[in-house]
Amino acid sequence: MKGFRPGAARVIDLPDGSTTLKGLSAFRFFCISWLVFTGPVMAQPGELHSYARVLDDGSLEIRGHIVRLHGIHIPETERQCRGWSSPVRCADRGVLQLDFKIQGFVHCYTVGVFDDGSLDGVCYVGRSSQKEGEDLAAWMVRNGWAMALPDAPFEYVALERIARQRGLGVWGIPVDSVRIR
Repeated sequence: MKGFRPGAARVIDLPDGSTTLKGLSAFRFFCISWLVFTGPVMAQPGELHSYARVLDDGSLEIRGHIVRLHGIHIPETERQCRGWSSPVRCADRGVLQLDFKIQGFVHCYTVGVFDDGSLDGVCYVGRSSQKEGEDLAAWMVRNGWAMALPDAPFEYVALERIARQRGLGVWGIPVDSVRIR
């Protein structure tokens, strides 16, 4: 047969109308089956570490995946612009704080998947083999830029209460409404 290589797989029509692969080794069959059946699972990684871009809603884009920080909500505030950096970035104040904190590289562990396909993750900055790094969601809540959701770890709830008591971030005096006379 023209173009046939020894060991290559061929589709053979059987008398009962079905088809089979002829010449496919068991190892190749296993590898192809594994790739076919595990493909959708691989699209939902359990761990991501790479450059992250902070989106306008406070979620992160990492390697084409949208990751929301687990257990927190970043409330909407009046949009501000960070004009001292290039390029100029305009967003809610909490989003700007998150963007400033990340400075690019994050390490995330996914804990779930939302209905829209985005990932629910616990993300860290400054993580290495020697350092645990800093939990971004805890940092946001501790500084008053996010609220703990009902399913959040107890640590986040406690940090939110402390931030409220101290008047930090969104719990402080609304700077947007101060007028100079």
